[in-house]
Amino acid sequence: MLDSYSPIMENTEHVHCLIIGSGPAGYTAAIYAARANLKPVLYQGIQPGGQLTITTEVENYPGYPEGIQGPEMMVDFEKQATRMGADIRFGLATKVDFSVFPRKVQIDEEKWITADSVIIATGASAKWLGLESEQRLNGFGVSACAVCDGFFFRGKEVAIVGAGDTAAEEASYLSKLCSTVHMFIRRDAMRASKVMQERVLNTPNIKVYWNTDTDEILGEKTVNAVRISNNKTGEKKDIPISGFFVAIGHQPNSDIFKEWITMDEAGYIQTVPGTSKTNVEGVFAAGDVQDKIYRQAVTAAGSGCMAALDAERYLSAKGIH
Repeated sequence: MLDSYSPIMENTEHVHCLIIGSGPAGYTAAIYAARANLKPVLYQGIQPGGQLTITTEVENYPGYPEGIQGPEMMVDFEKQATRMGADIRFGLATKVDFSVFPRKVQIDEEKWITADSVIIATGASAKWLGLESEQRLNGFGVSACAVCDGFFFRGKEVAIVGAGDTAAEEASYLSKLCSTVHMFIRRDAMRASKVMQERVLNTPNIKVYWNTDTDEILGEKTVNAVRISNNKTGEKKDIPISGFFVAIGHQPNSDIFKEWITMDEAGYIQTVPGTSKTNVEGVFAAGDVQDKIYRQAVTAAGSGCMAALDAERYLSAKGIH
């Protein structure tokens, strides 16, 4: 679809660089864009700070030798972006129109922003089982990221639920840290690739439970056991554990862009390799909304930097100041 020029209407705010999302990718993009004098406006979305706000201790982000709480780290990111001159706002992007230039983004279903460049940093959300205890103990023994939190369960027994490549990879990772990894699979087969299945099944301290449902995660303030049931026989069992990992997938927060942006079958935004550029000129993507492989705070921050630099070069080449 060819772009048409959209005149800036009354009651519509115009910005040079609009950033949608406020995790490590969005805030880092705001820092770099502000330093480049792009006067970025960032809307924080439905969860200011992103997934790190539901994470407790972060020990693998460079520059924090003693570790840091996830919410505190996001406050630091926001303060730095604000100090650089970024305009940080509450608000959720609810609709976009990328057929016209400047690009148009609706905020909270009422206000329209026109933007010379847009950085999408809306992240991805972990899929959960839907248990009350899972949400209550999230951050207190329940996690959706083994690479982030496995270290805290070194030498302990843990459980993981999932049957795909991600679950198999995370089970293998945990097996190097934990005494025993109990792996629950709802069917009588795994979806993971053959090589990953073999790796799991040949690891002595990974115990696989077939046809198994997770009924409840047990514990008051921290996880101390999990109750499972065999969906063929109905047999129930409580297994003492210290950590419970959910690895049933992530959902990129990309629905409002589907009409305009090229995505893969799972909804992750596709970018030109080595850049943050999408198929729409002047629209860039950073962080977990376009990364289904690494999904780490540090890689998200790095891609936010890339997006801001790409936006700066794009606007400079267009002669937009």
